[in-house]
Amino acid sequence: MIDVLVVGGGNAALCAALMAREAGARVLVLESSPREWRGGNSQHTRNLRCMHEAPQDVLIDAYPEEEYWQDLLKVTGGITNERLARIAIRASSSCRDWMRSHGVHFQPPLSGALHVARTNAFFMGGGKALVNAYYRSAESLGVQVRYDVPVADIELQDGRFIAAHIAERVVDGQRLPAERIEARSCVLAAGGFESNREWLREAWGQNERGEWPSDNFLIRGTRFNTGVLLRRMIELGADAIGDPTQAHMVAIDARAPLYDGGICTRIDCVSLGVVVNREGRRFYDEGEDFWPKRYAIWGRLVAQQPGQIGFSIIDRKSVGSFMPPVFPGTKANSLGELARQLELPEAEFVKTVEDYNRACRVGTFDHTALDDCHTEGLSPAKTHWARPIDTPPFYGYPLRPGVTFTYLGLKTNEHAVVHFTGKPSPNLFVAGEMMAGNVLGKGYTAGIGMAIGTAFGRIAGTQAAMAAGYRTHAVTAGHDHANV
Repeated sequence: MIDVLVVGGGNAALCAALMAREAGARVLVLESSPREWRGGNSQHTRNLRCMHEAPQDVLIDAYPEEEYWQDLLKVTGGITNERLARIAIRASSSCRDWMRSHGVHFQPPLSGALHVARTNAFFMGGGKALVNAYYRSAESLGVQVRYDVPVADIELQDGRFIAAHIAERVVDGQRLPAERIEARSCVLAAGGFESNREWLREAWGQNERGEWPSDNFLIRGTRFNTGVLLRRMIELGADAIGDPTQAHMVAIDARAPLYDGGICTRIDCVSLGVVVNREGRRFYDEGEDFWPKRYAIWGRLVAQQPGQIGFSIIDRKSVGSFMPPVFPGTKANSLGELARQLELPEAEFVKTVEDYNRACRVGTFDHTALDDCHTEGLSPAKTHWARPIDTPPFYGYPLRPGVTFTYLGLKTNEHAVVHFTGKPSPNLFVAGEMMAGNVLGKGYTAGIGMAIGTAFGRIAGTQAAMAAGYRTHAVTAGHDHANV
């Protein structure tokens, strides 16, 4: 019999599998996707947000625990479990050597890559390289991995995991029979439900304009996160946490593909100009804070606009100051021409930009600092980096909400245990996006998802090995201590 069954194939799942295997357990990983799409949303990541008290290899200066916590507190609006959040924060300071031992390499951030040289460690080769390194390490250690095996049901007995059920399916034209896989313990790390269009519709409903907002959402990540297992666990009585409409939702290029657009579809010039809706009107402060701390609110902001679309507008002065997106912007030599090309109401759009230009109070522009360039007498205000948009050519980028992962998940504790009406399961654990809502009630800050997945993936794998009868080292609260 398998000792530890890991359901999922992304960062958190692989961290769990590696930790359980290092403890001596026989481990099987079930990945719902084909091999070429393995890794879930982790294949699209770039970095890990890391606490550090002093400069560390690829990280400059210091990013102490309290500052990290305050950053998280600000983006979540206080909707977070401080105990679990601090576990992830502390673990982020010490996990990189373990990651390196499994083949992950880090590099300094590229010039102009967000403003995170102090806070985030970038993966050499990005998330795909990280995922591949973990799979290579897992397989070399004897972890079994199976692809194209979506788990449809979990068999429980009084909160104890008994077996996973795989439905009959067709793979490469071949019909495969249903299966039942028993294990002594199990880690659930199968992601959220962002690729389930029906569930998104159910969660978001209709707005006052009669629109179904989620119909216009694009999915930045994997198409395989349909939430089947998450919904089944909730049906089976597992304690849930989180708002189903809350998600890591970014404003991305409206021309991006429906699935797997990844990082390159993000539009990073929002704070350098203005954003208007399809009526040609601004609707939020583009300069509220540094882009890495605010980029993840813009998907939701665009989702609240008519038609769930917006347009990021800049002029020539801003070119070269942001990471260029994969698609070029619409270019025009006048504001009126740009409005016509973007099919915006010309008079309203031109008035919006001219009103903004008149309101700009330009001091010392510095996009690497919270500068003194702001607007006066304008609503909404732009509180930093406000410069007139008056130097042709002008550029416009269409924006849609891009969902990375949803925050509805399973409630857990410092041991990554699944609970049923408050009672912890003796052998069922959860990690990654399936429990990230414990820490992320709303909002996001760059690299925090990987910190949560790495911390709780390692905890879940360790605890699952212990539940299967293996003596190991528990990983909790960011520190290792022996369990005997």
